[in-house]
Amino acid sequence: MKHQNRLIIKKFFTKRRMRRQVILVKLSLYMLTPLTAISPIDGRYRGKVQELAPYFSEFGLFKYRVWVEIEYFIALSELGLDQFPQIASVDQKFLKGLYSNFSEGDAQQIKDIEKTTNHDVKAVEYFIKDKFKGTKLEEFSEFVHFGLTSQDINNTAIPFSLQLGIDEVIIPNIKHIHKKMNAFADQWKSIPLLSRTHGQAATPTTVGKEFAVFAERIRVQLDTLIETPISAKFGGATGSFNAHRLAFPQINWPAFGDKLVTDLGLLRSYPTTQIDHYDQLAAVFDAMRRINIIFMDFAKDIWQYISMDFFKQRIVAGEVGSSAMPHKVNPIDFENAEGNLGIANALLDHMSNKLPVSRLQRDLTDSTVLRNLGVPLSHTLIAIKSLDKGMNKLILNNEAIHADLNGNWAVTAEAIQTILRREKIEGAYELLKGLTRTNDGINERSILEFVQQLAVSDSVKMEISAITPFNYLGYAAE
Repeated sequence: MKHQNRLIIKKFFTKRRMRRQVILVKLSLYMLTPLTAISPIDGRYRGKVQELAPYFSEFGLFKYRVWVEIEYFIALSELGLDQFPQIASVDQKFLKGLYSNFSEGDAQQIKDIEKTTNHDVKAVEYFIKDKFKGTKLEEFSEFVHFGLTSQDINNTAIPFSLQLGIDEVIIPNIKHIHKKMNAFADQWKSIPLLSRTHGQAATPTTVGKEFAVFAERIRVQLDTLIETPISAKFGGATGSFNAHRLAFPQINWPAFGDKLVTDLGLLRSYPTTQIDHYDQLAAVFDAMRRINIIFMDFAKDIWQYISMDFFKQRIVAGEVGSSAMPHKVNPIDFENAEGNLGIANALLDHMSNKLPVSRLQRDLTDSTVLRNLGVPLSHTLIAIKSLDKGMNKLILNNEAIHADLNGNWAVTAEAIQTILRREKIEGAYELLKGLTRTNDGINERSILEFVQQLAVSDSVKMEISAITPFNYLGYAAE
């Protein structure tokens, strides 16, 4: 029997190796396309996130590195150094064109240089110097990347691209969902809805008020995200402008660094090690994570309301809800959002915890992590667009909401006992507890019968009798 089993196992592995070889040969023929991409960000979801590519792609990183190098080069020329006079305006225009007209061909040229240097920032330096050849600027080529370490470039270019990506793509999309939440809050502000605390029937609210809760939560955290400054590191090999001060001791280099980074739209961290503290990046990631948590909470609640039939979904012609059950219209957009928000937050949490920690003056673990900066933002964007799509399908089901309220008259107990307390009826809470904590069911009739037996004035009885699950709403509508 053992020998037979070995033969079966051997035959299985032989066939598996053969299949594997065939598959590997076939896959090796493919170029990178949305169908062959490993990550769904660049595959299935490329169309939803491509607007982030200018900021978080390799192309984008090269472009913003060139930008920092050029702006630093121009700023050096304005210091009045004998060895490096101020650059003429026509030459400045040429220099700024190196990043404003940066092309995929330029990016590829840097990649080709990197094959030799095996260092991407040094490849950027050589790319710029190559562009200087045959121009008046060639004489001053050694002032490109003068006194700098790679992280002066990276820790300025990357925070800036992050700031741009958030400001120009992420925040407008968050604001779009926020606006929709507010619109639904206003549209359904007066539609009574049974609340559920601990999953049990509770004091009524309104549909609009529940949307307003999420809208307000997003507003507060969005303000925090917008107001959180992003910092950059610029100070030489270990942050103290050692080489700069040695070469030109007459220059106030910390002041120079402050001005340069401020002019570039960021705040300069000082003092630093070789890299930025990343504390401000962590603050941004945490703000993003809180927004994503609110969106996730929202997606789960809407999913629940759909499952309770409080919302129906607009049917899109041609869409299939289940491969087996023809009747299904799944809340897939809210599920998709929830899943992508989870991935985004796992990465944001890792970045927030990892980046501020570096051994002594610097280790390289931050570098590979920062290359993934666009990944959590992409998953966030996918989620936001899924929420948008799902919200566009929502149809309020008044009948189901009304029936739910009508089946839970016990929730008026809080209102009744509060009035009885006002009237100084002893044991008011216990009276209502005895009435409502029963398995026999409470309805409008049983409530009215109870009210008639109360030892209160007729006017108070009328006041209590007017209370229903549909009007006991407090300030919810406002």
